[in-house]
Amino acid sequence: MYRLIKFLSVILAVYLMAIPAFARGVPDGFSELAKELSPSVVNISTAQSVEISDDAPAFPKGSPLERFNDFFGRRNNSGRVAKSLGSGFVIDASGYIVTNNHVIEGSDVIETVFPNGDTYEAKLIGRDPSTDLALLKIEAGKDLPFVSFGDSDAAEVGDWVMAIGNPFGYGGSVAAGIVSARNRQINHGAYDDFIQTDVAINRGNSGGPLFNMDGDVIGVNTAIISPTGGSVGISFSIPADLANSVVGQLRRYGETRRGRLGVNVQEVDKNLAKSYRLDKPMGAIITRVTEDSPAEKAGLKVGDLILQVGDKDVPNQRVLFRIIAESEIDKTVNLTIIRKRKRMDVPVTIERLKETVTKEDIENADKGEDGVDTVAMGISVEALTAETRREHRIKKETNGVRVVKVDNRSQAAGKLLEGDIIEEVAFEAVNSPEEFEEALNAANEFARPITILVNRGGNYLFYSLDFSS
Repeated sequence: MYRLIKFLSVILAVYLMAIPAFARGVPDGFSELAKELSPSVVNISTAQSVEISDDAPAFPKGSPLERFNDFFGRRNNSGRVAKSLGSGFVIDASGYIVTNNHVIEGSDVIETVFPNGDTYEAKLIGRDPSTDLALLKIEAGKDLPFVSFGDSDAAEVGDWVMAIGNPFGYGGSVAAGIVSARNRQINHGAYDDFIQTDVAINRGNSGGPLFNMDGDVIGVNTAIISPTGGSVGISFSIPADLANSVVGQLRRYGETRRGRLGVNVQEVDKNLAKSYRLDKPMGAIITRVTEDSPAEKAGLKVGDLILQVGDKDVPNQRVLFRIIAESEIDKTVNLTIIRKRKRMDVPVTIERLKETVTKEDIENADKGEDGVDTVAMGISVEALTAETRREHRIKKETNGVRVVKVDNRSQAAGKLLEGDIIEEVAFEAVNSPEEFEEALNAANEFARPITILVNRGGNYLFYSLDFSS
């Protein structure tokens, strides 16, 4: 008997030694965590007025088809309302709510609905298309349940995570899974650094929180890859470390304030690493230096390989953009580079990046202004400023005005597109929004079709528009 017990003890010891010390058990369940966190997760519904033709049908009161008047926007003559659904989460008892920019972009009205049914209209504090984040604020008149951002860098592949959101309008839905990968790039933008999970994320989950098992938000659910439109186990979340930084700026300034270096770069592969005498691929190689940028002022050149910004290593181009974006504006930092196989330090003064959406843009939108230079005959255009050329990659030799929006009731609807460059009106060059408006008005006085020359991505098109009809 003694020998049997000793033998079994040895077998047990060997078995226990075979189990990795770092293995983590499967959670007993997620119910307690869901009960604790769900009250802070909201459904977000938005509404946007859509202009319609006056020719849209109107059915008489009492008609069986009367209910379709709402669809065609005929009941209050304000235009049909387009709605979207998403998720969000409260990060402060006073009512600050985080969601995705694409959930609320273009909305006239934003409503938040809590699990207990409480509904509040939200004010847009700020949004950032570059990271697809937005910050809202509601006035509830009481302290609200909220959650906090955690350390997303501590999340490891294989860790359990849980999402709460509003898939297909089913509010308060809970789904769980594991972290599948880190640092994913999905061509979403310059700051791609997603957490990939196998959590069931569907339409309506966008903007909702991804929790770790401590109840901290480690990601904002943003995108999925799916051939069907539904979850197939590949979902992506913005890391909390990035989200927290962006949300903090939106809350403080109403806009993001990122640093700018002014370079285009490419990744370093094994062969390039060898040519720069590196043991392994790291850093980012400058392929273009923007005119009058901090990089040009500092003397950086095409071919320089950036290894460090201050005391921070640059493993790849994505990290470089994040470090520069988070750098203090107007502060000088040393860039460690390799130039012609020689390592050197180059001091660079970081400037502020002009953002695509500013606090002024949001305030103008609240006032009903569209921020464009001119609206004529239902065509909204803007001047080709240096910033516009840089943002939309418009060549210096291209002249004219850029189309920002076309009213769907205009004769230009279905012909002109956002981004088109109008170079001529009635065979006369236009170089400013004022010239464009004057040319349209002058040509329209003759009550005959107007010929417009459009530059669309380098391809030229002529359109005949009859505004007199």
